Amino acid sequence: MEPTFIDTLRGIVGPDHTLSDRESLALYGYDSTPELEARPAVVLLPGHRDEIIRVMELCHGAGVSVTPRGSGTNLSGGSLSAGGVVIQTSRMNRILELDEENLTATVEPGVITSTLHREVERRGLFYPPDPGSMNISTLGGNVAENSGGLRGLKYGVTADYVMGLETVLADGSLLTTGGKAVKDVAGYTTTPLLVSSEGTLGLFTAITVKLIPKPRTKATMLAHFTTMEEAALTVSAIIAAKVIPATLEFLDQVTIRCVEAYAHVGLPLDVAAVLLIEVDGHPAVVAEEAAAVEAICRGHRASLFQTAATPEEALNLATARRTALSALARVKPTTILEDATVPRSCIAPMLQAIQDAADRHRVTIGTFGHAGDGNLHPTCLTDERDQDEIRRAHAAFTEIFEAAIALGGTITGEHGVGLAKKKYLPRLVGETGIRIMRGIKAAFDPQGTLNPGKIF
Repeated sequence: MEPTFIDTLRGIVGPDHTLSDRESLALYGYDSTPELEARPAVVLLPGHRDEIIRVMELCHGAGVSVTPRGSGTNLSGGSLSAGGVVIQTSRMNRILELDEENLTATVEPGVITSTLHREVERRGLFYPPDPGSMNISTLGGNVAENSGGLRGLKYGVTADYVMGLETVLADGSLLTTGGKAVKDVAGYTTTPLLVSSEGTLGLFTAITVKLIPKPRTKATMLAHFTTMEEAALTVSAIIAAKVIPATLEFLDQVTIRCVEAYAHVGLPLDVAAVLLIEVDGHPAVVAEEAAAVEAICRGHRASLFQTAATPEEALNLATARRTALSALARVKPTTILEDATVPRSCIAPMLQAIQDAADRHRVTIGTFGHAGDGNLHPTCLTDERDQDEIRRAHAAFTEIFEAAIALGGTITGEHGVGLAKKKYLPRLVGETGIRIMRGIKAAFDPQGTLNPGKIF
């Protein structure tokens, strides 16, 4: 990229917010995806929507690629740019409005997810989506990837809460979709299309999400199982009993041992799996559902069942699950985290398929995840310097994804396709699906300059 072009960009966002030095570009050459590196030519940190519009207009006219980026917690390489412009939105971090009358919040894309949680909960309100990276990740990134989280079983994912978007398109034009109206069927429903578009259709500058009343109370429970199959069948039984917990999480033995060594929260080391279960709502409903969950777990041979006696104990149990990735990442230099997702009734065969693939290819895979909505995170502990082991790890994941598709599932439940999974997408959606998606991309971005190389 010509220095004069970078100077023009610097004039738009300011010299203090234009990064083109070697060290900064090296830093932005990575996100949280292992094995991938792609250094941009320049990183911009705009502070206002109008700056983004001017940058997009300039880059569009010059045919220069632009990649949006939040906190860089992406797990599929979606926020990496090779030689183009990265727009990092961390400075656009204002909560623009909390509308208690309409139960909505409007935020800029750089707002940290947990910051929004705290602000709305002070008012007795609730924004449920809670990705594992919520203390780091931004709302813009959450929307771009349609992030899920531990509460997804009962409350859904990010897409279920996005009501409106203000989006700058590749040519710098501004698109406003949706809003505060609860019902709106005027024309094509564009807002859900933009959610999970992984930065390939536009760059969000304002996001309106719906809020709900904060649950009055909750109960947190932990069930131990001597086999993974018993744990998986218990998940299906809880759902079949028409009990929908706020959280229904699974950890296998590999993960349990890593978490306990890391967080020291008192998890058992001699069990095959544990289920972390949380029910919330009205106190009477919580008591009834907690009793039902306990009866189902004991009826499915839980070797031990415990209920958190204090808020501190409940927090410890939740922390155990939220630290799973960090704990696993300490074991070996490279951690490949995936998110094969299947119908909830297929959790048991999916877990078996993961274990079979790990055994067949002689790799270590720890599995945890949102068992209640079928979203499992098989995590391979490896070392990218060992090329043979890396080859075997990817062969195992190919089998895992094929098993997920065969069971009626998908290759990603919340991490996105990005660079890392685009080779698997045609197996899932077929030639017609790819053709339709490419047509949508072309309608929004005819020159293909917005986050190029992702998804397809």
